[in-house]
Amino acid sequence: MQAAIEAFDRIAAGTYIEGLAIDHLRDIVWYSDVIAGGIHGVKPDGTRVASFNPDRRWTGGVTMNADGAVLSTGEGGIMWNDPESGRSGWLLREIDGQPINGINEMAPDGRGGLFFGTLDIASVIKGEPARPTAIHRMTASGEVIQVAGDIGFTNGLMFDAGRRRLYCNDTFRGTWAFDVADDLTASNRRMILDKEDADGMALDADHNLWITGFRSNALTRLAPDGTRLADCPTPGGAITQVRFGGADMRDVYVNSVPVDGGDTLKEGGEITARNSFLYRGRSGTPGLKLDLPRFRLD
Repeated sequence: MQAAIEAFDRIAAGTYIEGLAIDHLRDIVWYSDVIAGGIHGVKPDGTRVASFNPDRRWTGGVTMNADGAVLSTGEGGIMWNDPESGRSGWLLREIDGQPINGINEMAPDGRGGLFFGTLDIASVIKGEPARPTAIHRMTASGEVIQVAGDIGFTNGLMFDAGRRRLYCNDTFRGTWAFDVADDLTASNRRMILDKEDADGMALDADHNLWITGFRSNALTRLAPDGTRLADCPTPGGAITQVRFGGADMRDVYVNSVPVDGGDTLKEGGEITARNSFLYRGRSGTPGLKLDLPRFRLD
């Protein structure tokens, strides 16, 4: 059985589109291209809005700050860009006084901060096996706290504040779930999905988890109790990320890449063709709107 998304339209193209965030207030879709570089913004109909950080590659995660700034990960940590003023800077460059190798995905923590996963980008760029990574939380005041360690390759992250559950994709293993306490510490780590290409993820309004795979055309869906729900097919290629948007949160956006693209990058190969696409469709199930981080950016 499959879950249907209606009327997919292609609204943008790139070399390997990865990070994805929706600015609900301004109705802009922001996405990153880890190979061609940069963060790019389009309207839901594909009209181009702006681009920035053109020379920054390997940006795996994009999210919004409450003031409209775009937060983006990659080599060296987390950057911010204010599309309206043109200002930019670094939100995070060190952990415990040490320079950051790389950061992959992020998820709001519901209290003005965010969860993020570290990444051994230096090894990824060389096509070498990545060293183990970790999940951290950055509070709204800037404190960085490790939440979980010994993750093979952190990828998609989601925090379900209502159910106090943190999810993390471990790229070549599957999806971890953690119970989260009042102080946002995590415990009871367990694998809820075995998946060797686990990439991005999102939550819908029923608290179901939607999981993408860099070799998978269909989206995997899990109920809060771990029950496997109907898969959701997509237009073509493999999917790196999924997000919900629109006034009713029923617009669904997915990033499509060549099915062999992720493995090409894993082995240190090159991708040059613009065969990666951003699609917009309509979902029968609305997405879950998350509270945004509220960092003060200088």
